[in-house]
Amino acid sequence: MALTAVLVTVSLASPASAAPVDPDVGPPGTSLIHGDLASTDSTPHPGPGAGGKLTASSLPGGACAATFIGSDSLPVALCTGYVGADPLNVAVPTVQLFDPATAQPIASLQLTKGGLLGGVYGYLDNRDRVVVADGSGAILKVAHRTNPDGRRQLFVDQRIDVRDHIPAGDAITGLAPDHQGRIWFATTNGVIGTVDSGGHIGATRLPIGEKLTNGLSMRPGGASILTSRALYEMQADDSGTPTTVWRAAYDAGDARRPGQLAPGSGTTPTYFGPHGDDWVAIVDNADRPNLIVYRSDDGSTVCSTPAFETSGQGTENSPMAWGNSIVIPSTYGFGYPPFATSGPSDPPAAAFTGGMTRIDVSETGCKRVWESADRVATLPKLSRADGLIYALAYGPLPPGGGIQQLGPVYFTAIDFETGERKAFHQVGNAPLDEPLQLTGTIGPGGALWQATVGRMLKISP
Repeated sequence: MALTAVLVTVSLASPASAAPVDPDVGPPGTSLIHGDLASTDSTPHPGPGAGGKLTASSLPGGACAATFIGSDSLPVALCTGYVGADPLNVAVPTVQLFDPATAQPIASLQLTKGGLLGGVYGYLDNRDRVVVADGSGAILKVAHRTNPDGRRQLFVDQRIDVRDHIPAGDAITGLAPDHQGRIWFATTNGVIGTVDSGGHIGATRLPIGEKLTNGLSMRPGGASILTSRALYEMQADDSGTPTTVWRAAYDAGDARRPGQLAPGSGTTPTYFGPHGDDWVAIVDNADRPNLIVYRSDDGSTVCSTPAFETSGQGTENSPMAWGNSIVIPSTYGFGYPPFATSGPSDPPAAAFTGGMTRIDVSETGCKRVWESADRVATLPKLSRADGLIYALAYGPLPPGGGIQQLGPVYFTAIDFETGERKAFHQVGNAPLDEPLQLTGTIGPGGALWQATVGRMLKISP
């Protein structure tokens, strides 16, 4: 039985501590892992379409969890390299720059190890710098330049030391810019902080035992932060210290589910609604997970409904949003590598059945529109320009089930309106092209840049 949400509201003396400004973020649709600050996993750019085909690929020497495209059209990715400069150093976080035509790596910078998959929750600022945390307790701004010999180089353009605000053994797992010119950061063990343009740091600690493995979502009026136990709406006070506006506990379950990275909800909160951020949505970790939609201002519940009917009962992926609609992919049973997960799952393993569903939300409730059986194996990207959802996927579940599929990997496009599959073309083979639920990016030219375990793929119109 689902737990009744516990709602705590705290009044702030000054709810808007600074006038809104344009966030320090790069080009729309290509600068954030979840598409935009609201984490809608959508883009204003049209994708490859039903005829999309593989036009370039490379072997970057690691799995690239997020790819950004700057105003200069150069793709840059946050990757976990399999081997560092020292052959004994494995699973090394790196920033890699790619040739926009050939998809070949043209520059690489190794970072200090630490954090979730090398700190995948970075972003691109308005100077085309990758903002990312490393294992030394620093927020880095990594830029690129062309040397006199014509070769590209990645380098640390700015380093912000926040070690004094992070306990030993903790690490930054989330970064996002806000609408007051600050950088917000969140650590695995629940430190939430901000850094303003002058370098002033304000930080607070959430209750002991509440952990974070998901990203931060931002709106002009605040930030949405999901822990292993509760959803928080927060604002920074006049000193920059994050302060709780409201807190809503959710059913976190008793253990990590197969197909999720950590205990509790696997979703990054998604702002959406008639005016863009009226509501915020998560999927809980109940025995039968629920989509829960809250009002952003006060945390009251708009509606709640089982997240899935026929799909696998759980997700690690953030819901996509467009208008009043939410689309949720299932990852239940997906087999992540052991180094990426936190603790054992219950059950230890399950078949990855997949599935995806669209649910429309109104003040009168949640209504399921469609549910598909697509075994999507990357974090999908919804194009608001052409109405298609793009991803890599497996074929049908083989007889007898199985945790992962060894065999063809397909490029797929799914109609947002109907859930109908519009494209299904083979672009690779697992295990080299195991999609690993990695994040793709659609550039202004319509190409989908999508990493797999072994390759970087460019799928073009």
